[in-house]
Amino acid sequence: MTVSQRNAVLGGSLAVVAALALSACGAAPDNASSTTKDGKNAATATSAADFGGLDALVRAAKKEGTLHAIALPRDWANYGALIDGFQKKYGIRIEVESPDAASQDEINAVTTRKGQDRAPDVLDLGSSFALSAAQQGLLAPYKVASYADLPAAQKDPQARWYNDYGGYVSIGCDAKRVKQCPTTFKDLLKPRYKGQVALNGNPTKSGSAFGGVYAASLANGGSFDDIQPGLDFFAKLKKSGNYTPVESTPATVEKGETPISIDWDYLNAGYGEEFRSKGLDWKVAVPSDGQYAQYYSQAINKDAPHPAAARLWQEYLYSAEGQNLWLKGYARPALMPAMDKAGTLDRTAAARLPEVSGTPTFPTEDQQSKAKTVIAQGWGKAVSG
Repeated sequence: MTVSQRNAVLGGSLAVVAALALSACGAAPDNASSTTKDGKNAATATSAADFGGLDALVRAAKKEGTLHAIALPRDWANYGALIDGFQKKYGIRIEVESPDAASQDEINAVTTRKGQDRAPDVLDLGSSFALSAAQQGLLAPYKVASYADLPAAQKDPQARWYNDYGGYVSIGCDAKRVKQCPTTFKDLLKPRYKGQVALNGNPTKSGSAFGGVYAASLANGGSFDDIQPGLDFFAKLKKSGNYTPVESTPATVEKGETPISIDWDYLNAGYGEEFRSKGLDWKVAVPSDGQYAQYYSQAINKDAPHPAAARLWQEYLYSAEGQNLWLKGYARPALMPAMDKAGTLDRTAAARLPEVSGTPTFPTEDQQSKAKTVIAQGWGKAVSG
């Protein structure tokens, strides 16, 4: 999967794989059910009001009957509850393909399946990947009802993407397999962690792994303008024998294959809760020497085969119900400050978030683009051999 490290504050309490096998089969979608009697088409609607109101959008989405998504693991930020909630509320089936795919895989699916009914309707992307998709003209402008409540720096002015949920890079650790869990990037270089330190994905494709390299850079004298120290850190980690190329997933965590995982705090916190009943003691620490926060971004495929369902899904995700479900998954929703002010925030869930100190800052779009280029050119060399 896959967000946006932008010049914004997560706000409120945040103070916050290989490529898919993309076949070319699939008929072109029939958008007749996405058009109202007066000729309004969901594929070009830039808001629910533009389509005739939310009720009209719901009717059209129900006629489509399906929402196609990829790269949405049920145990990622409570997506299972979001998927179930949407299906129960509207009776629209959500088909999730390759749930463990990465952000770049989502973009690849959009470009290679254009005009097919198998194309993804919606995207959940790492911020740098959302920016790239927008620059490629792949995303549809659409303003959810709560769009105005999103901070300006957390949304595209053309509404092609906007932040959905976020968190901090953290270090997860299997306390039963690791006698002394690391709490900083500096700790990860200690000989006792040989072959134990993993990333959730490849940073050239994965938003979470990209964030891990950025955090490592900040911990080693780098900055938003200079991610190279992060690459150098992982090269050193590889040379020491501590880095393992096994990409961490819930399965590798449960099996003990990745006893130390650099990942988002909401994922690591979720593992702790998910596997506690199975005897796993999974500890989570936000490293003080490399504190890095990031949002993921939500977007609609410009050529979505189910355009009404795609837009209704966005409305659901940015409703108080949807935002609080992310919060229950330990992720910090983008509308958290607005909901806190409005009294619609689930305060019990908010109180369970991993503790952090200070106010997070974010790289600009240009800084992200530069960092992505540096990683694309240097990651293979850093961890090869």
